[in-house]
Amino acid sequence: MELDPDDVFRDDEDDPDNEALRERASSKELVVYLVDASPKMFSTKCPSEDQKDESHFQIATSCILESLKTQIINRSYDEVAVCFFNTREKKNLQDLNNVFVFNVADREFLDRPTAKFIKEFSRLEEFFMKDIGSQYGIVSGSRENSLYNALWVAQALLRKGSAKTADKRILIFTDEDDPFGNIKGGAKADMTRTTLQRAKDAQDLGISIELLPLSQLDREFNISLFYADLIGLQGENLAQFMPAAGERMEDMKYQLRKRMFKKRIVRKLTFSVANGVSIEVHTYAFIRPTVLGSITWLDSVTNQPIKIERSFICADTGALMQEPPKRFQTYKNQDVKFSVEELSEIKRVSTGQLRLLGFKPLSCLKDYHNLRPSTFIFPSDEEVIGSTRIFIALHRSMIRLKRFAVAFYGTSSHSQLVALVAQEEIIDSGGQVEPPGMHLIYLPYSDDIRHAEELHSTTNASVPRANEDQIKKAAALIKRIDLKDFSVYQFANPETLCGFAGPCS
Repeated sequence: MELDPDDVFRDDEDDPDNEALRERASSKELVVYLVDASPKMFSTKCPSEDQKDESHFQIATSCILESLKTQIINRSYDEVAVCFFNTREKKNLQDLNNVFVFNVADREFLDRPTAKFIKEFSRLEEFFMKDIGSQYGIVSGSRENSLYNALWVAQALLRKGSAKTADKRILIFTDEDDPFGNIKGGAKADMTRTTLQRAKDAQDLGISIELLPLSQLDREFNISLFYADLIGLQGENLAQFMPAAGERMEDMKYQLRKRMFKKRIVRKLTFSVANGVSIEVHTYAFIRPTVLGSITWLDSVTNQPIKIERSFICADTGALMQEPPKRFQTYKNQDVKFSVEELSEIKRVSTGQLRLLGFKPLSCLKDYHNLRPSTFIFPSDEEVIGSTRIFIALHRSMIRLKRFAVAFYGTSSHSQLVALVAQEEIIDSGGQVEPPGMHLIYLPYSDDIRHAEELHSTTNASVPRANEDQIKKAAALIKRIDLKDFSVYQFANPETLCGFAGPCS
């Protein structure tokens, strides 16, 4: 029997370095919404678009509600939890005071949003004061620290999953810029120190903490009093935070069905710049096509997802196979056995590194060389100290000399040449528009490029051709097709909304 390489090497899932699998695994997000439920959040009123006054608590919960609706449509695998602090009642696994984790039956505290969960959360205002209640959790003369407790509960909820395969975030909604303002003396310093340390511990575990402040009509939220230290803001980032936070609040509240593409790390690479000089870079997928979600099989009685298990049965004895299966290929009347690890090692083409080969003028890079979505790379000093400095020096030189870098990019199963094009940072009054870094463009092989060919011969008079009037009308039609302020984020993929793969009517 002849050796069939397609049979031997057909399972890409056996390869732990497969880029598509890494991107899919890193796309999960775990979010805990921390909402301040103090009486101040209910007493402060702000005018809304329908001329009705809304409290800060209503604004925060409506933002979360719209985000949950968007998430259940676009990101079904993300998991969320909603946690209130400065509450009268308590409900959390740690049994800490003034912290209430909102949930419904048949659902874990941190889990995918369900229709029942969203429905109950939309009714929150009807029963909140009766069943949960609002009270100040940080008062003079008491050692209770509701913000510390809330961060502790949120960190415990986010223990699920690994920081390498999921983005973990804590989003804080509050209008109190100085939570310990009514505490005096050494007690204030001690509570501030312990709370900041709790936040730092969470960040050290790979959990990012973000703040969505709610300003009053007569006074802007002063982030420098406390929260700048808690989320780690300083310098220009501190000055640009408030305008960016306001834009994000509007985006969360009003952009239903708007797909938010997080800049999540696809994979970490070692970039070999010269002999013996290597730096660490992270790759990001800025945009990818939306595809239909996988089918979820449900139990016909409980309507719960069914856990699928696969077992191998011996064809001779009928017994369950306890050892992992091995594959074989018959060669010269002998069965050559392969383990999964051996197959993965056989088809390993490269070690998964990025190696610099040289530079070329930007004029040599053509539009038709970009055959697939590019990947954005950015330096990191997590494992290789000094990576950012070397990357910046290379980045500045490429921009100054108008050159792009040619590099060899090898994954375990595929290798090719890539172009690294430096991008300058763009900043306007609202903050950063384009980040500095490099675009990794996958260069085509020679047989990927097709020469343009004439579809119709000029000598064949039987081929119908448009006259001058038809050409002018077609050109006028094309010119009128202009989508102002168009963004790909404004529309969900029609394929995911129709429920089947095919054209939509």
